[in-house]
Amino acid sequence: MSSAEAHTLIEDLFSLAGKTAVIIGGGGVLAGEIAMGLAGAGANVVIADLNEENAKRQAQAIRDLGRKALACQADVTRKADIQRVLEATLANFGGVEILLNAAGINSGTPFFEIEEAEWQRILDVDLRSVFLACQVFGKAMVDSGKGGSIINISSASSDPPLSKVFTYSVAKGGVNQITKFLAREFAPSRVRVNAIQPGFFPAEQNRKLLTEERVASIMNHTPMRRYGAPSELIGAAVYLASDKASSFVTGSIVRVDGGFGAMTI
Repeated sequence: MSSAEAHTLIEDLFSLAGKTAVIIGGGGVLAGEIAMGLAGAGANVVIADLNEENAKRQAQAIRDLGRKALACQADVTRKADIQRVLEATLANFGGVEILLNAAGINSGTPFFEIEEAEWQRILDVDLRSVFLACQVFGKAMVDSGKGGSIINISSASSDPPLSKVFTYSVAKGGVNQITKFLAREFAPSRVRVNAIQPGFFPAEQNRKLLTEERVASIMNHTPMRRYGAPSELIGAAVYLASDKASSFVTGSIVRVDGGFGAMTI
């Protein structure tokens, strides 16, 4: 195989040209970086976020790459809002082939001090949004008869659970179960469902939890001895989004964690 043929093969395997990706929670740092990666691979992108300003900023960054993008303000814990995002996506792009569920919040409240309102809010944003988006967009993909790829964002805290983030760990454990259950349910319709399980990628939602003691513990448990950079999530996302590169991959939880999940003692 010549270098030109090899280059063509790689482009063909990972190209997302002609596809539309919807990013739930796309105004965030990690989701925004993945959105740029999907756009770089050729996809048109819809950014759905509670913060309209963040959604518009991210959509503009994608347009600056020469791709089409749409910003949608949405409370992704409400099914009506997610349905509205689907309708806007279909009206602007005619279909949807990729869904990335990346909305998330966190809290380090000690277990005995967790209020019911905090418990419910984290479950709503981190788990309910995944359930609702998979219902709305999953049905659209199944009904289209063209297949699709759903990518959920799990966490290193999903199994085993991490200390200090009780509700978040419960929610992310649920995300893993949704991923595996729907992989089985949607497979006959050629809709694949997988998850990316990041290790430690410091962002605003978890920075307040990173005390000196906790950072030392994280580094000691991460063989690569560093945090992940947001751009290091792009490869896994493009791979899972491509219906050629990952055509026989569904129900998988793909770790991007510097070896965190492989560490014991």
